[in-house]
Amino acid sequence: MQQLEFEKPIADLEKELGKLRAKADSQDIDMSQEIATLEGKLAETRSAIYANLSPWQRVQIARHTQRPFMLDYLAHAFTEFLELHGDRRIGDDEAMPGGFARIGGRRVVVIGHQKGRDTKENLRRNFGSANPEGYRKALRLMRLAEKFGLPVICLIDTPGAYPGIGAEERNIAEAIAYNLREMMLLEVPVIAVVLGEGGSGGALGIGVADRVLMMENAYYSVISPEGCAAILWKHRKHAPEAAEAMKLSAPDLQQLGLIDGVIKEPTGGAHHDHQAAAGAFREVVLAQLEELDGLGVKKLLAKRYEKFRAYGEWEQVEGDPPEA
Repeated sequence: MQQLEFEKPIADLEKELGKLRAKADSQDIDMSQEIATLEGKLAETRSAIYANLSPWQRVQIARHTQRPFMLDYLAHAFTEFLELHGDRRIGDDEAMPGGFARIGGRRVVVIGHQKGRDTKENLRRNFGSANPEGYRKALRLMRLAEKFGLPVICLIDTPGAYPGIGAEERNIAEAIAYNLREMMLLEVPVIAVVLGEGGSGGALGIGVADRVLMMENAYYSVISPEGCAAILWKHRKHAPEAAEAMKLSAPDLQQLGLIDGVIKEPTGGAHHDHQAAAGAFREVVLAQLEELDGLGVKKLLAKRYEKFRAYGEWEQVEGDPPEA
């Protein structure tokens, strides 16, 4: 498994523990006390590291190649997934799968970004960066959900929408902007969950929801830390500082009121236990759906409007410079 830089002390202890166990087995020596001591030290080190992650370290976890992607959550948290294809204009976009599914026995429409685990799959999925047809397909499925009165669940995991010439020619900006408007008016509950990366307009294109949630080690931002560092510090090496300043982690965004909840991950991140991460995801999503069930369409739309109107509110406190 890919080892992140800050995980080196854990890896060293795991290696030492493995050697100790191998020695005990090969030489038939009772080393249970030494093994227990080392296991305790490993547990303490792991807890200490993961309890005090910096925003940049969370970004690294969010990008981990073994992290569960959209289709992994579909496999572990949903049942009876039936994928639907095409935007009825250009074609299908495999970076944005979607279709009917069940979660906790409830029928829903689920849409999201899908990355690949190897070069071949990444090329097929375009590294999770959707083209305009992906966003138009997503909206087509949302309207289908509205027609049948089904909740919509959007799973966000993208560094951003695809910025290529073809995407620009097919009007990627308009496709995302149109989704923003139309999602605000959907007459069914919408839940969005940031699974890993939540990058810029690519994330927002399926991110207008009654409940916006994040996995514990995901990030959600208008630009990547590297992009921000390149603009402000003129060098990508300042990405850790940018991540800290941008308040892009789930705990920071919840404190700012920009998301509605954080879904806990297994110790060390979701990539260590896909099923446990999916179980926590399933539990929280079902609870949110139950809360939204009691709202009529009129109240649902009003609350959604109020939610996004509140973004960007601020207070001027004593000692602040006066407005220009």
